[in-house]
Amino acid sequence: MTPFSTPVPSAPSFPSRLPAIGTTIFTVMSTLAAENQAINLGQGFPDFQCDPALIEAVNQAMVTGHNQYPSMAGALELRHTIAKKIQLLYGAGYDPISEITVTAGATQAIFTVVLSCVSPGDEVIVIEPAFDCYLPAIELAGGKAIRVSLDVQRNSTGTVQSYAIAWDALANAITPKTRLLLINSPHNPTGMIWQQVDLDRLAHLLANTNVLVCSDEVYEHMVFDGQQHRSASSHAALAARSFVVSSFGKTLHVTGWKIGYVAAPAALTAEFRKVHQFNVFSVNAPMQVGIAQYLADPASYVGLSAFYQAKRDYFRAGLAETQFKLLPSPGSYFQCVDYSALGIPQSELSEAEFCRWLTCEVGVAAIPVSAFYGAATDSKVIRFCFAKEEKTLETALSRLRAMPS
Repeated sequence: MTPFSTPVPSAPSFPSRLPAIGTTIFTVMSTLAAENQAINLGQGFPDFQCDPALIEAVNQAMVTGHNQYPSMAGALELRHTIAKKIQLLYGAGYDPISEITVTAGATQAIFTVVLSCVSPGDEVIVIEPAFDCYLPAIELAGGKAIRVSLDVQRNSTGTVQSYAIAWDALANAITPKTRLLLINSPHNPTGMIWQQVDLDRLAHLLANTNVLVCSDEVYEHMVFDGQQHRSASSHAALAARSFVVSSFGKTLHVTGWKIGYVAAPAALTAEFRKVHQFNVFSVNAPMQVGIAQYLADPASYVGLSAFYQAKRDYFRAGLAETQFKLLPSPGSYFQCVDYSALGIPQSELSEAEFCRWLTCEVGVAAIPVSAFYGAATDSKVIRFCFAKEEKTLETALSRLRAMPS
């Protein structure tokens, strides 16, 4: 050995920032589905293509030179388009210059909201079951997650029928340390939607507090049966304290593009952008320009609820021919079912075990709703995604119908 030679060391160890976090359930189930050639109704993404006109608009943006950094806050033409969309749908006026920011999807938007306003020791209320990116963001910010579970409504036999907001528990969770409340409508995974009376009640509950709201509305254009999406932006008292998050990936069937946005009052947006500029800075330029052009016609999103309701109705009709008990699905592109009454030995399995069995032995992948809780829970409810071509849904349904009963 030379005087300066050193042995090759192993990688230095260091304490994990997220010691309790492993691979997400969506990756686990999608990998298992691929290994078993199962129909993947687990992870929430479409298996059909977006409108070719959108691809052409993005391609044209590349050809015409929109390939360098856009504005940190987002391409101005897209921010103007977003402002017009929110005004059209919800009657809310947001300044595209100071109150709208384009993000690298909704997950980055939510992460940035949390980092921009939550300090170590602050409390953040999360309504569970909740999408899995909420809790890690709070933990990384040094905040303390306060979990409030939806009320699980059951029938006389114990089968889960629906979910409802636990208002008393929510009210009791608010303390002087509460900095942020995370809400989600249409709700992932249950499909529940907030009504106008819910927004009114929430505004009343927060009226004399300094609590901020992060309203996750990525499924805003998937509300069924003639109902309307009730955005926090449409309620003046809530809009004044809210970061409203949405997703072009969900709306335009391009989840892999990872583009979304946040609308918030100027003072909140200023704090949001302080973090945004350093954790992503700016978002894919040609896609922003192409989306702005494509969304100039409101028909690109106004008819989306009818499009997805047809898929929901087709899927529910097929599931009605099985022994699964269907929960309501008034919004999102998810259908939850209770499997406790299947009458087979597997109905005694935990949700995670049942989903593994369903994937490996039946050939259909789903997601256990228990994965959306921070603490162990098991209601024997699983979630399917119906954002699929009809032939995909029919293949899955044929396998589910053939299950032993």
